[in-house]
Amino acid sequence: MERDASDLRRETRKVRNVSRRADESSAARPNLILAVLLLSGLAYAVLSSAVIPALPTIQHDLHTTETRVTWLLTGFLLSASVGTAIIGRLGDMYGKERLLLWTLLVLAAGTLLAAVSNSLEVVIAARIIQGVAGGIFPLAFSIVRDEFPAEQVAGSIGLISSILGIGGGCGLVLGGLIVEHLSWHWLFWLPLPVTLLAALCTWRFVPESPVRAPGRVNWLAAALMSVGMSCVLIAISQTTVWGWGTSRTIGLFAVGLAVCVGWIAVELRSREPLVDMGMMRVRSVWTTNLAAFLLGAGMYASFIVFPQFAQLPKSTGFGFGASVVVSSLYLLPAAFGMGLLSSVAGRIAHRFGSKTALLAGSAVTAVAFGWLAVAHRHPYDMLISAAVLGIGIGLAFAALGNLIVQAVPPSQTGVATGMNTVMRTLGGALGGQLSATFIVDHTARGLPTVTGFVDTFVMAALFLVVCVLVGLLIPRREGSSRPLVLDAQLAPNPD
Repeated sequence: MERDASDLRRETRKVRNVSRRADESSAARPNLILAVLLLSGLAYAVLSSAVIPALPTIQHDLHTTETRVTWLLTGFLLSASVGTAIIGRLGDMYGKERLLLWTLLVLAAGTLLAAVSNSLEVVIAARIIQGVAGGIFPLAFSIVRDEFPAEQVAGSIGLISSILGIGGGCGLVLGGLIVEHLSWHWLFWLPLPVTLLAALCTWRFVPESPVRAPGRVNWLAAALMSVGMSCVLIAISQTTVWGWGTSRTIGLFAVGLAVCVGWIAVELRSREPLVDMGMMRVRSVWTTNLAAFLLGAGMYASFIVFPQFAQLPKSTGFGFGASVVVSSLYLLPAAFGMGLLSSVAGRIAHRFGSKTALLAGSAVTAVAFGWLAVAHRHPYDMLISAAVLGIGIGLAFAALGNLIVQAVPPSQTGVATGMNTVMRTLGGALGGQLSATFIVDHTARGLPTVTGFVDTFVMAALFLVVCVLVGLLIPRREGSSRPLVLDAQLAPNPD
């Protein structure tokens, strides 16, 4: 008994010391830690989109088909969707800083493999490895919540939330520049040192959080979730090739949904679930996740549609005849808008609440797409809409992250924010494929007509209007989330 008491006191002192070190570190260097997290997220976000302008070049150089080369996007999307939630959960269990470091090293390994490869199959495998690094975002949210002073949490989460959109827009611009002036291999060589620098800075400056949710990995649940989501995403991503109503699409989609139902059943019966379904049933969680899905469906199409619209020749009567590089510049106002709004997200959340910010951001984004549906004849129409779009998305993205963080205990931040990111990605996949279908179905003389683009803009606006309606269902919570150093069950008695 005396030995047990002594061991308990020793463990208590260890927890207190870890907590004290975390407090000192976060109090002294929150801005430095935030810079490292933003750099990590930016490296991933740029890699996620930089290959899009290069797809025709890669297709030509590797002597493949358009259908096969699109797997550079599909493979990345699949692994990102599966890896984001799993890595978020592993971070809750084993430590966020440790998982962030290993995730960045995995991202660097995939990037190096893609840079040295001249085989489509190997580059696809490298992209799948890269996609796993989507777990950077839930890990970053968790680190902010665990380490930062309360008054900095909302603003920091807003910045990290928006970096996926900002980096995606910048990736398109950089991708166009690289393809025009360098080999496509430089799409991977240039981000590689940035990724390695982020890993080094993570190891050197980001403290390990003492907030843990001990347990074991439910590998059956992980396998079922991976297979189910992969089937659904493949079915959605291949609709432009297979068609929406074909037996292959419907069958794969049905298999994916059936496996997902089995995954949920396993999670409900598990003592140590990978994703706590009880948490997912909380009203503030499921409504925020549904809003993330709708927001993703509404806004992600812009990354593909804007450059495509601008590149079409003026002979179509609506295209701008822009080059690959110039067409990608039409997204820069959106990136600037997201950066501007995310930088003041903390003050907006404190003054008006994250729910109001989500409603306003979704409504503003809907207005931007609505404007494009009726006014798209001049370049300035798209530039104005892109700027408004960036403002709306910046508000909404920042709000989503904060709403999820406020809704769950610290020990579930990683998996909860990971699932929210997955829902946004799933929505983006659906919205992107719907827009591609609209454009493919409306062509004349081998070129898209304006009807397909107008239908896409209307669809995006409608998704966002529904997002506003769903946002009204989110319970209002006053104040911002408070970063807790310890779970209540692990906190030592101060006496």
